[in-house]
Amino acid sequence: MRLGVLDIGSNTVHLLVADMRPGGRPLAQSSSRSILRLMRYLEPDGSISEEGVRALEDAVREARAVVEREHVDELLATATSAVREATNGAEVIARIEAALGQELQVLGGESEARFTFLAVRRWFGWSAGQILLFDIGGGSLEIAAGADELPAAAASVPLGAGRMTLAYLPEDPPGEEAVELLRAHARETLAPVADAFRSQPRPDHVAGSSKAIRSLAKLVGYNARGWADSERMLLPRAALGSWIPRLARIPASARQELPGITPDRTFQIVAAAVVLHTAMEAMEVEELEVSPWALREGVLLRYIESLAWESAPQV
Repeated sequence: MRLGVLDIGSNTVHLLVADMRPGGRPLAQSSSRSILRLMRYLEPDGSISEEGVRALEDAVREARAVVEREHVDELLATATSAVREATNGAEVIARIEAALGQELQVLGGESEARFTFLAVRRWFGWSAGQILLFDIGGGSLEIAAGADELPAAAASVPLGAGRMTLAYLPEDPPGEEAVELLRAHARETLAPVADAFRSQPRPDHVAGSSKAIRSLAKLVGYNARGWADSERMLLPRAALGSWIPRLARIPASARQELPGITPDRTFQIVAAAVVLHTAMEAMEVEELEVSPWALREGVLLRYIESLAWESAPQV
């Protein structure tokens, strides 16, 4: 069965097409995305501007054309924090659904964390034991922990890289004073979350699953250990912290020349680094491992699993 997951996020509209079967792993056939950075289109009242809505509609139509061209059997369309939290979210959702030709599932922050945690659990396997997960998007940071397929604890906080760039690092380059203001805000926001997670067992594995985290791991790994092209990427907190002052002094136009930093991440990568470093500090994490699977794979896995249960013979 060929499935598609359309992830309408704060930074991109990303379509993943994969072949699936009950009990099998997703076999990716194609991946395409449109870079939007929706945070640029937020009005002072928290609404998405008309220009932003039109950009969303165009991106969705492009994805729909790919779905038709690749003969996708079922499209699972989701939207996350940028659409969810916009003051004109209901209107935006209606227009996206009209452009898409089907309903859109709007995920809450904890739902994002749970789908992503499922994907990470399947990637690492049951032998990984207790997992602590970090996932940074454009609008929010998700944290989840547990020893099963569903996390025992999950949280979503408004510390996304795009949101924090606009609020705290609008200058290019931002400079160290702005970085310290963002760090202080992140610490304050994360303090109650860290307290809530202290009741969880010490993790056997700490994972990071977003594109921003993969970019930072490639950046830090390339310079610290020389394994940036390795399938298994690690991100030490100390090495990440040493890069933040340098990133804050480099203009966005020059950051894309650094290993791992793609053009769509150049503006947001400083905020992503500061938030992740602060979150690792708050949760007493020294190092994390990057998971190739994230939200889209979690949506695919949950959907195919539901079909398997529905078609299973009754005992």
